[in-house]
Amino acid sequence: MLQPPGFDQSAISTSLGRLVYYQPKPAAVPDASGAMLFLHGFGGGSSAYEWSLVYPAFVPEYRVFAPDLLGWGRSEHLRRSYQIQDYLTIITELLERLCPTPAIVIASSLTAALTIRVAVARPELFKALILVAPSGLADFDQPYGNFFAQLVSTPLLNRFVYSAAIATNFGIRNFLENRQFARANRVTQEMVDAYLASAQQPDADFSAISFVRGDLCFDLAAYMPQITVPTAVLWGRESQFTPVDLGQRLVELNPRAIQKFTIVDDTGLTPHLELPAVTTGWIYHSLSLLKVR
Repeated sequence: MLQPPGFDQSAISTSLGRLVYYQPKPAAVPDASGAMLFLHGFGGGSSAYEWSLVYPAFVPEYRVFAPDLLGWGRSEHLRRSYQIQDYLTIITELLERLCPTPAIVIASSLTAALTIRVAVARPELFKALILVAPSGLADFDQPYGNFFAQLVSTPLLNRFVYSAAIATNFGIRNFLENRQFARANRVTQEMVDAYLASAQQPDADFSAISFVRGDLCFDLAAYMPQITVPTAVLWGRESQFTPVDLGQRLVELNPRAIQKFTIVDDTGLTPHLELPAVTTGWIYHSLSLLKVR
């Protein structure tokens, strides 16, 4: 939830609640033309911080926006189960409200998969898609579910598990080092602090539990062939939750729209947080390849 120097915190009211987003101070973008929207993935403590080591690099050329999605970071937290339609609505409204012209949207993981669904329904809102490990987590009819998902499906117990096992310094660091990153020594205390601050927001457990329980999962393979927006996909080779072979299968469903697929060695689920300089360079190269720079 830390914001880089030179950025302001703003907010908009949506049909589902108040959303906080980060944008450069006005003086920083005198020549910017076109919008670039960065969308974080889901998980305990997720927020716009996930992209904070990358999006400042694009300020000289674009109007950059990095929101905390509904239920995450400093945005409003609803006291209910979250559903797929909630995030389809939020992503659509962000584009309509913040981006008066078609935008370059950069998104990761399940949020990237949800963004694909919005792009299929409303392609006129998009100039290009830059996606990191997009997955609906139930792709090719594979059932979503694990012991932890079953555990958080138990009423009352789920909130205790969240506060005791997830939203703690140990829980956050352990997940980043052993599940999210390929190399534990790349996890900094700043990263842990940012994830922990988001995870400990009042009622942050509702969105996290909905995610872990599988309420937001779907089969992305059903939507991949329908993409018409120019797209590039990046995948960390060591990603534990969404293996590279899954990415290859998804990309092969639409080689016409998906013009670039890159595997980054020695990175996990979030190469943009683990190796931000490499990811930034890849995004710039992808934008040139997609002819949107």
